[in-house]
Amino acid sequence: MEPVDTLVCARWVLPVEPDGTVLADHAVAMRDGRIVAVLPTTAALATYTPAELVERPQHAILPGLVNAHTHAAMTLLRGRAENLALAPWLQDAIAPIERRWVDPEYVRDGTELAIAEMLRGGVTCFADMQLWPEVVARAAADAHIRVSVGLVVEQAATRWAADPNEYIEKGMALRDDYRGDALVATHFALEPSHALDDPTLARVRRLADELEIPVALPVHESTWEMAESQARHGARPLDRLLRLGFASPLLVAVHGTCLSPADIDALAACGAAVVHCPESNLKLGSGVCPAADLVGRGVRVALGTDGAASNNDLDLFSEMHTAGLLAAGVSARPGALVARDLLRMATLEGARVLGLGDSTGSLVAGKWADLCCINLRTAGSWPVHDVEAALVYACSSREVTDTWVAGRRVFAAGSLRYIDEESVLERAEAWRARIDAAHGGSKD
Repeated sequence: MEPVDTLVCARWVLPVEPDGTVLADHAVAMRDGRIVAVLPTTAALATYTPAELVERPQHAILPGLVNAHTHAAMTLLRGRAENLALAPWLQDAIAPIERRWVDPEYVRDGTELAIAEMLRGGVTCFADMQLWPEVVARAAADAHIRVSVGLVVEQAATRWAADPNEYIEKGMALRDDYRGDALVATHFALEPSHALDDPTLARVRRLADELEIPVALPVHESTWEMAESQARHGARPLDRLLRLGFASPLLVAVHGTCLSPADIDALAACGAAVVHCPESNLKLGSGVCPAADLVGRGVRVALGTDGAASNNDLDLFSEMHTAGLLAAGVSARPGALVARDLLRMATLEGARVLGLGDSTGSLVAGKWADLCCINLRTAGSWPVHDVEAALVYACSSREVTDTWVAGRRVFAAGSLRYIDEESVLERAEAWRARIDAAHGGSKD
């Protein structure tokens, strides 16, 4: 018998690779933070001696979910500015609060709250965009969650950086600090391109090419963004980015609610990716990303929640559900995106978009043991005729019972292992009271 650290046995295992595979009565063996094998439970029990045996006879095991776009610290503004379109929501409601309050303490407390929510919901990796990214990296490492920290670049001065050069210099220092880290990766995270001048964009592109890291930014997020770009630069955002050399698999176009068929062709031709944030875009009235058309053209599409200030949660099960319904409704074609497509978008495609597909996003021997267990024996999801459909259309994050990151069980029995959740909630409430006192009640 071969020793392993953990053996998790479940009614179903969905490894995501090969695509659409559903394995009944299987187990995942883990050792030293990595997946050793995925095999039938009977064979696993005959082959391995686990230090910990976890039996989940009515559960499904999935790769840990990947939230490919969020602003974690904005969790502190959940429900703060309701019923507004993107421009007034951002400029009139959110920006004044952030200018006054966002500092390292705010970022730490908001990020820890977001991480607690995500780990409870089976998310094992997230991509973040936030000033003070070094604080995000530290919070993620302490909580033992995988993160791709956004190296933020903006044109205007903030309390964190005075100009684009300082943003980039601080980002490069952060990247050096976490070079080779098992949990913390990096990518460039830009504000909308209309706000950035050509030299800044050109420098980011050169660095991204040199370092081989993704560049994520809003692209065709709304008609407002499109109009701003046209007015300032005489070009649509995507056209300008492609002219400046961003036609690359490193380009990650976030939102994409205003993509034309020609835009989709251009993204497909250069191998770029799109992050679909359906619930945030719907809530802000920004439109609908043509995700099914993108997938049909071979464009990589991942799922993100955006921030809880516009969503109002970080539930990727809900995003899968919404994305599937939207695809069917917009196209008038049931199955425009089937359940296995959506599960892949929430796992492997997210990892690939972030440049992490070789190490996480699917249950394959040798990859990091990032996985979650979902209880399917509930009144809302039982009986199970189609496990993929049950996960996408009948489950929520509340059915997640266990989450592992790099082989460590970080959530189990309703509790988080590396986060003092009560302290996190108390600090979040203190921020609510502080912000409400300064800016009026929470209904803007």
